[in-house]
Amino acid sequence: MLDGRIVGGTAVNIAQFPYQLSLVFGNNHICGASIIIRNSGGTLNQVTIIRAHASYSASTIDFDIAVAQISGSFALGTTGVNTIGLPSPGVRPAVGTNAVVSGWGATSEGGPAANQLQAVVVPIVSQAQCRAAYGASAITDRMICAGFPEGGRDACQGDSGGPLVVGNTLVGVVSWGRGCARPNFPGVYACVGNLRNWIASNSGV
Repeated sequence: MLDGRIVGGTAVNIAQFPYQLSLVFGNNHICGASIIIRNSGGTLNQVTIIRAHASYSASTIDFDIAVAQISGSFALGTTGVNTIGLPSPGVRPAVGTNAVVSGWGATSEGGPAANQLQAVVVPIVSQAQCRAAYGASAITDRMICAGFPEGGRDACQGDSGGPLVVGNTLVGVVSWGRGCARPNFPGVYACVGNLRNWIASNSGV
């Protein structure tokens, strides 16, 4: 029922998303990530440390956030690579705000992963609307939801960990949902604003 979660998007040039990362294991894309500091990403770097939130729950998928550190660094802004901004603690985008989610995940529920980076625009939905879809206890303050009532556009399997961006600010991290792009079931993201203090404590940003 809960899928680690682009459906309905378009292929994009990765140069338009200089903060977008792919975490690879054994030559296979595992999930997405975002560059938030000079030594948190690159064209090809070994991950040396991954810090997950100590309160993360696999059953509820609450506190679904982690910070990875790599072995090297790179010259930001000179190789089509750059950081994404972070919101102030406690700040969430307003309901109805358009956000962009990107990744190399499946382009249909249960389908194959994309060979080229995909992106789609989805509107932020209210906590009340999201709780009505998934249940009041399933959607916590550490989550934010985005999607269309009619479905059709969403993150999907393989997009997990990837960015949900408003302007130049990372507002969410792809987390979970019921299938992909189903009507009345918006995508669920980790709310970066409400996890901002933990990110600062574990990344220095």
